[in-house]
Formats: sequence, C-alpha cells, structure tokens
Amino acid sequence: MKQFLLASGLLLGLAAPVLAQENIDKSKFRQLGQELPTPNTYRTASGAPGHEYWQQRADYTIKAELNDDNQTLTGSETITYTNLSPDVLTYLWVQLDQNIFEKNSMTSLTQTNRVPDRPTFGIAEALAEQTFDGGYKIKAVKDANGRPLPYVINFTMMRIDLPQPLKPKQSVKFSIDWFNNINDQKKQGGRGGYEFFPEDGNYEYQMAQWFPRMAVYDDVNGWQHKQFLGTGEFALPFGDYKVSLTVPADHVVASTGELQNTDVLTSAQRSRLAQAQKANKPVLIVTPEEALRAEKTKAKGKKTWTFVAKDVRDFAWASSRKFIWDAMNVNVAGKNTLAMSYYPKEGNPLWGKYSTEVVAHTLKTYSKYTIAYPYPVAISVHGAVGGMEYPMISFNGGRPEKDGSYTERTKYGMISVIIHEVGHNFFPMIINSDERQWTWMDEGLNTFVQFLTEQEWQRDYPSSRGEPRNMVSYMKMDKSLQQPIMTNSESITQLGNNAYGKPATALNILRETVLGRKLFDYAFKEYCRRWAFKHPMPADFFRTMEDASGTDLDWFWRGWFYTTDHVDQELTGVKWYTVDTRNPEVENAKRRQEINAAPKSLSQQRNLQDIPKTLVEVKPELNDFYNTYDPLAVTEANKAQYQKYQQSLTPEERALLEKGLHFYEVGIKNNGGLVMPVVVQMNFQDGSNQIVRIPAEIWRYNDQEVTKVFVTEKPVASFTLDPFQETADIDMNNNSYPQRQQPNRFELFKQQPQGITPNPLQQQMQREGTLRPQGNQ
Repeated sequence: MKQFLLASGLLLGLAAPVLAQENIDKSKFRQLGQELPTPNTYRTASGAPGHEYWQQRADYTIKAELNDDNQTLTGSETITYTNLSPDVLTYLWVQLDQNIFEKNSMTSLTQTNRVPDRPTFGIAEALAEQTFDGGYKIKAVKDANGRPLPYVINFTMMRIDLPQPLKPKQSVKFSIDWFNNINDQKKQGGRGGYEFFPEDGNYEYQMAQWFPRMAVYDDVNGWQHKQFLGTGEFALPFGDYKVSLTVPADHVVASTGELQNTDVLTSAQRSRLAQAQKANKPVLIVTPEEALRAEKTKAKGKKTWTFVAKDVRDFAWASSRKFIWDAMNVNVAGKNTLAMSYYPKEGNPLWGKYSTEVVAHTLKTYSKYTIAYPYPVAISVHGAVGGMEYPMISFNGGRPEKDGSYTERTKYGMISVIIHEVGHNFFPMIINSDERQWTWMDEGLNTFVQFLTEQEWQRDYPSSRGEPRNMVSYMKMDKSLQQPIMTNSESITQLGNNAYGKPATALNILRETVLGRKLFDYAFKEYCRRWAFKHPMPADFFRTMEDASGTDLDWFWRGWFYTTDHVDQELTGVKWYTVDTRNPEVENAKRRQEINAAPKSLSQQRNLQDIPKTLVEVKPELNDFYNTYDPLAVTEANKAQYQKYQQSLTPEERALLEKGLHFYEVGIKNNGGLVMPVVVQMNFQDGSNQIVRIPAEIWRYNDQEVTKVFVTEKPVASFTLDPFQETADIDMNNNSYPQRQQPNRFELFKQQPQGITPNPLQQQMQREGTLRPQGNQ
C-alpha cells in the first residue's frame, strides 16, 4: 500500500494525448467512411431506403410433375419480369442452381482433394468419375408468343437475350421448359433431393432450388450473377407464385403458399384441417395409421396440388406417401397463422411431440424481435436434408433411434435446427439480404435471434452459439485459419464459425455489453422494419444500428466484421494508494500495526533461539536515549501541527480527507487487438463486490495499454476483468489481480468392455419396458 498527500487546491491530472494524423489513420476508432458505399437517393446515410429506392419483381406460374418411378421432375414455368429500375435491360440472368450436379460443374472442377494413404472403397468411389447425371436439361426458352429466345448457359447462370430492350416500368413474359433427375440427397448432398427408405421401399422428396429462378438486379451490383458453388446460397427478387404439382395420388404435399384445391384431401382430413385452424395444440391431419397404409398400398394414380403464394422470393415443396401431418393455430400480432409439420414415422416420437410447437414458438419470438410474421402458414418438414429454409417451409433433421429413444443432443439439435430454419423466414426470406455475397447477413443475424428464441423455449437452454464464451476456441485460432466476417460466402473456410457463430456472438455482445438491451432491441427492430421485403446490404445494417441507437459503432463493426482480431484483455497490475490524514494518532497507529504485522526474517527467528542475550542486555549501561525512543509515539508538538493543518482546510477538503478513500491505479493491456468495453469487478475485503462498465472508447487514445484509477470507500481484495465472460476474452488466466488460474480438467478412464453404451433414454425405456423393437417403426 502506498499513501499520498492531498494538497489544498491540487487536482489529479489527466493526460490529454495529441494524436498525430498518421496515428489517427491507423486508429481502431477511425470512421468506416472509406469502407462503406457513398449514400445516395436509393440508400441513405441513416441506413434507410432512399426516396428513389427500387427493386425488380418476378412473378411465376409453374406446372411440374414428379415421377416416383425414376426420381425425375418435368417442369414448365412462365415468368413475368417487371423492370422497376431506371435502367434499360437488353438481357436477363436466370439462376440454374441444379447445375452444380452436372458432371463438369464448376463446383466439381474446383473442388480440391487428395488420395489418402489408405483409401477405402467409399473414398475411391467418391473420387471416381461422377455417375449421377444431374443438372437442368433445358428443353425450350420462349417469349410470350411461343417464339424461341436465344440463351447462353454459363455453368449455374443462364443469360436470356431479349428481342427488344426492356425499358423502365415495362414487363416481359417468357417461358422455360425443363427436365432433371432428382439427386439422392444422402449420396450427392445438396439442399434438396430424395431419401429412399429400404424398409418399406418408399421415397420422400424435398424439392429445393428445383426450378430456374430469376437473378437479382439491384442498385448496388447490377446483375447478381456470381456462380453458385454450393456455399453462397442465393439472392432472389420478390413475386407472386401459382404452382401446380402433379404427384402420385397417395402422396401428401407440403409447400410454400396456401393450398387452393383442398379436394385432394379426404373429407376427414379436411375436417381435421379446419379443427387445427382453431387449435392451440397440434392436431393430426394425416394420422400415422393413414400414412402407414399409404406406405403399403402405393397408389398408381396421380393428383395435382395447386398452391398460391404472394410476395415471396422463392418456392419449395416436399412430397411423400410416408408423411404424417399435424398443425395448430398460432396468433401473431392479432393474425392467425397455421404452424404445420410433415414427417415420416421414422421421426417419431420426437417430431409429433415437438416440431409444430417449436414452429409456433419461433414465429412468436422472432415477431417480437423483428416484425410480425406476415404469411399464412409456416411448415417444418423432416427428411434427409439436415436444415434448409424457404418461404413458409423448411427442411429439418433430428431423427430418433429405431427403438424410439434419442439422446439429449438429438432432442436439442432438432429443436434448434427447426428454430433456425423457421427463423430464416425472417432472414433472408423477408429481410431479403444477398446470401450469395454475404452469408453473415442471413445466417449470422438468424443465429442471433435463434439464440434469443432458444432461451425463451427453456431456462438455460443448451445453445451452441450466442454466448461469447462459446466463441473463444475459434477466436483464439491462428489468424491464418480465419477470415473476416466481411468475406464472400464462397471464400470462407470455416463457414459455421465465421458466418453463423461469430456474427451471432458479436450481436449478443452488442446487445448485452455495448448498447444494452433497450437501445439494441429498438435499433434491431428498426432495421427489420425498414428492410422487410427489400434488399439490404451490409452498410444498411451498420448505418441503421448506429442511427436508431444514437451510437457511433464504427469501431465495433471494424473490429468484429473487418478483421480477425480477438479479445484478450490483461490486468497487468494494481497500485493501491490511501490518503495520509496527517493525524499522528491515526497514522502512527497504522504504521505500528504494519510493523508488528510484518513477518520476521529467518535470521531474526533463529537468533531468538541462538542468541540468549545481546551485549546491551548483558550491560544495560550501554543503553542511551535511542534505546527507549519511540518514533511513533504521539507528542504534543505532533498534535499541535495537526491542528494547524486542519484549520487550513476548507470544509469540503476536510470532508474528503475524513472519507478515508482508497485509490487503485489499474493497468490494462489489449493483447488481442480487438477493442472492447472494459468490465471490471472489484471484490471488497468485506465480501461485497461492485461492477464497473467502461465503454470501449477508453482505448481511443491508446488501443494497446491504458491505466484507470478506481476510487473506493472500502479496501479491495481483488480485481477481475470480464467476470461474466461477456466479451469472448480468449485468456481468462490474465484477467485477475492477484492472479488466479483457471482450472484445466482431465478425466481418469478405466478400461471398459467393448460395445455401445445405451443413451440415458434407452436405459430408462429398458427399465420401463417401453423400448421399441429395432426395425419396427
């Protein structure tokens, strides 16, 4: 402990650094002006759409037929494309995403691989020439009068040359006829495809990115015709859809939009559907018994299901005779929406119990944090696709064991993926960001609201992403293994961490630590309101969050989104000062207590034993004044001097002196480069504590090392940085003073007999005798 004197009228000085221009240019607090596009009449400096904002429109009429015998699809579509831009267009670009399954697709040609030292048959088969004949077989492209239109296919993009320029405010109508083989999702992968069930010989089809779709033309990029390589998903214009799907007569179809011809259902099923529209818990529309009968009989006829969807950016569907179908009503902001689930028996008991309830919960929670869900239905479909989203419909994984049991991981994994994929209705299906360019605007924002939704499903829900501490292992990786969040989708090596986890973590920190919930929630909701049914870009999000919160966040976007810096704040030391009161009775007593409390040296301890008497003790005549002098004794002169000092003080100075304040000079280093708020917990000697939150601007003059003085009325026992692990600090071992090591744990294993240990639910079901026989679904 150090003491210092308070002189009358003396101020504690604060350094006022002067930054040279070159340091300002390198400052982590410099503005993002050079990185963000110049505001204009289409996109304003506030982040809102400008008064001349525009976007294109594409309306579709589609007829398609599914062949369940050879897993093929034949389709014909008519597209009405409306040019609402100020530009004259001489050609149109159409996305052909199924072409990634062509033998010589760009995806296949650019995929790097190598032969392992001990290749298996499976690996050899995968490396061998692809045998699946995927991709679109374009049969015809015609104008409204049936005349052929010239077109050129460039891998996953097709340019259609117009016979005459398409001027602003004009529309053009054209048609595309095509055919394609449907991919086996388990073998070829992809966002859609079929799953074959060998036990009963049936198929389930999840049809995604299944038709030629218009590319986006906007004010930022012009035509968005970046090739689809499998990661960057898509960017699409809004429009209305009327889709007629011809499938086997005993198939049940789940789809974007509303079913127009309910006569494809039995009278009993129509009655159950009407009941579900008023129910507050799931009602079975197609029962497990009906699905099981359809599996066995396999009808040979066909039916056509017709759906209509308004103001959507895409269209997807699923079809199978194996589907069980349940539904319930969910009221969102005074509007009724039908939450529905479709799943084969292999999904039970998980799907019947949870799926539709999760859909309903997701709509309510997302609507609270973004905008009210605007569509009439929301669907979750279980099949081979682990997780994929489209307007009003999503494809989700999470399948229990064949005996009916499931692990905790399977349960929460299924709930989380349903929340995530249904949540994609908001990002990007309504707030229509460009996934082909910026995956984080879709996945990151959605993962963040997914985290909020999971926590409202169950107290302490085991969310895998969102909490800052869950991002530490990625943030502390070698920077050569990372890319900034602001990296194009197809160039990201760790997509899950970069585009999902890191931006979700950043937003959670922005909400909890930087802005606080009130400011953040208002700004985030404002962004969603401004850009619902529009095409936002990164700058629109950054600017809106700053505009609506009234906070300069350029330092935050720069650090989290434009760099691979991480958070590593270190508490380098603490100096403790107390005020010298000059009261001899107080100060001398303190000094005497310190001397008495000081440990005796080893020599002193041993001398007490080895030296029975010193010479002065043997010969007292050697004593003089100083042998009995007590420098800490309080004299009358001391008291008079103190009284004189007291009389020189003002009442305010005397009050400050009497408080007995403690001054702690704390040193903090920024080892990771990412500037963040400093959260300090002071633990006092009486067992109480205090949290001090310092904005990130403390680093504005020196982003590497700062000192901060904390003044307390009680003595502090210890200091801790980031006590709640809210900043994703990668090293908590240097966050405490005195230093406190974080424990590392290891397990001790005893050799176990070979075999698979039953999951906890299996063990319980074995005790109850409710375990389902393997192979009997």
